[in-house]
Amino acid sequence: MKVCIAEKPSVAREIAGILGANARRDGYFEGNGYQVTWTFGHFCTLKEPHEYAPQWKQWSLDLLPMIPPRFGIRLIENEGVKKQFGVIEKLISEAEEVINCGDAGQEGELIQRWVMQKAQTKIPVKRLWISSLTEDSIREGFNNLKDQSAFDKLYEAGLSRAIGDWLLGMNATRLYTVKYGQNRSVLSIGRVQTPTLALIVNRQLEIENFKPEPYWELKTVYRDTTFSATKGRFTVKEEGEKFLEEIKQSDFEVTDVSTKNGEELAPRLFDLTALQVECNKKFAFSAEDTLKTIQSLYEKKLTTYPRVDTTYLSDDMYPKVPAILRGLAGYEELAKPVLALPKIPKTKKVFDNSKVTDHHAIIPTGVRANNISAEERKVYDLITRRFIAAFYPNCKIATTTVLGEAAKVEFKVTGKQILEPGWRVVFEKPSNNPNQEEEENDKGDENLLPAFVKGEVGPHEPALNEKWTQPPKYYTEATLLRAMETAGKLVEDDELRDALKENGIGRPSTRAAIIETLFKRNYIRKERKNLYATQTGVELIGTIKEELLKSAELTGLWEKKLRQIEKNEYDPRQFIDELKQMLTEIVANVKSDWGSRITITEAVKVEAERPKKAPKEKKPASERKPRAKKEKAEKVVALDNQQTINPEKLICPFCKKGTVLKGKTAYGCSEWKSGCNFRLPFEEAGEDPANTIEKMRT
Repeated sequence: MKVCIAEKPSVAREIAGILGANARRDGYFEGNGYQVTWTFGHFCTLKEPHEYAPQWKQWSLDLLPMIPPRFGIRLIENEGVKKQFGVIEKLISEAEEVINCGDAGQEGELIQRWVMQKAQTKIPVKRLWISSLTEDSIREGFNNLKDQSAFDKLYEAGLSRAIGDWLLGMNATRLYTVKYGQNRSVLSIGRVQTPTLALIVNRQLEIENFKPEPYWELKTVYRDTTFSATKGRFTVKEEGEKFLEEIKQSDFEVTDVSTKNGEELAPRLFDLTALQVECNKKFAFSAEDTLKTIQSLYEKKLTTYPRVDTTYLSDDMYPKVPAILRGLAGYEELAKPVLALPKIPKTKKVFDNSKVTDHHAIIPTGVRANNISAEERKVYDLITRRFIAAFYPNCKIATTTVLGEAAKVEFKVTGKQILEPGWRVVFEKPSNNPNQEEEENDKGDENLLPAFVKGEVGPHEPALNEKWTQPPKYYTEATLLRAMETAGKLVEDDELRDALKENGIGRPSTRAAIIETLFKRNYIRKERKNLYATQTGVELIGTIKEELLKSAELTGLWEKKLRQIEKNEYDPRQFIDELKQMLTEIVANVKSDWGSRITITEAVKVEAERPKKAPKEKKPASERKPRAKKEKAEKVVALDNQQTINPEKLICPFCKKGTVLKGKTAYGCSEWKSGCNFRLPFEEAGEDPANTIEKMRT
């Protein structure tokens, strides 16, 4: 009997149906010489500290660093997990062969290997490696099963990642909690989590410390077209005014008109990060929401494997393109021009084996998309249109540059005209999306110019406009994902971004979870799309002196080594030894530090409208309108970490012992009998009482 182990019951059901294992048993399917069982995510984890040494149960600086001589795994404490593992263990003990049908990625490999290790598997193991869950893909995978040993390096990379996270997470979290925490509150430190928080904190501090400076731009309007002076900005107003007076006395003359034809390539196919970025921009989906949605589409056989970091297809996918296009119900008119071609184009911008490792880019499978949710439809539509557009002609454009001058001051304007839309027609569709104004407009960068002739002269309207330098923008989930992908470097060019992916922090499959962890730890909060660090988050990063713990660039180098382990280019033992050495140095440095304790910010939810701006942009309480009479059905929105807490549940900002009480005309403290004189009238609390109280407390 051959035992197949899938990562989810739904996947096991699909595999069992294809293999003819149609008899349902307790915890598995059986038939045709196969038994198909399943896990449901992680069944095993690395042991807790006290399981290696009893004294490590105590949180003490004297016991750090904790470095086990040999790591071990244990079954997760869950009755459902224990029961299902018992089924797997029994099946393996009686089997002649095991087929690992886990998700085809590093995490999937680690999950299944640990289960088989815990079950003490001694029989041969094969690996099913597929990129989609369609019947054809599963059948093809079973016809081409590989020896599990072919994926040993993938497992070693996953194991090194898990051990590295354990070493740093367990030790650094205890180290900073005991040294700087308050009231036994845990200060969580993580190999990827902490540098990600540092990105948000550093950007926030940069914005808060930003000092705007004025500058002036000299422009002129000629034939309803705005030309900009090529001199650039003026930092001294008088200098700009001097030029303004000069050009007022002179007509405007067109000195050169040049047009250059060019082509724009279709947007790249999606990897997971690009999809999460696009969904956050267009639909305000969180990274976690997008991951759950694309995972659901994958399990419904509608799209290919989602946890990928490439935007290319392998050459063996090329013959499958026509069948996929023909299967895209609802997109027939868009697919028709491609299918009508004598030969579908095959370019290096789409097909490149050297850019594909375990899996190719996310594309539709060609299976009819029926009975999917509105959210799934949005994500599916993005993926499908990208796929179709990849086989359309390039968009042909003409870029026109017009130069002119007045009183020998040079001016310039550039405009673009679309000559042949090419792939752009795939994205031309009416939208009822409420976030339409925030979507990228494919034609927004077009600046159509009237026909100018070299040598023409005429009147113009010059002006000197005062502007102010602007701070960088707060991170959104979209921009944070890009920053994680490039280790904090601001990169727009796709080719350069590809080069930096090697040093990105986290993996495509884990970045969403990292961001969610920061929310759960109450290190960050979200207002509209912007991400803000809480006081705890800011103080934590300020307290950490070790750059290795909070530098995205340095953490990116660790990630690169993990990828090298996967490719058999780096020794996993060396990676762990380097981490151990680094950890020993960090513990010694923190123990000798005399830093202050860190404020623990509580999660807050208030009965108020969601604020339109960041807290620092709010008007002072004295300038706000008195709060309108409270309605019966009050709205409840999150200000910190999505937990429902009434203003009355907040800690008193004065005595820090009592809780805030709501009286008839003001908020007060429950410790008023003990002498606390905290009082906040409703009109001073404004529309956002919890935020006002929180500011007073911190």
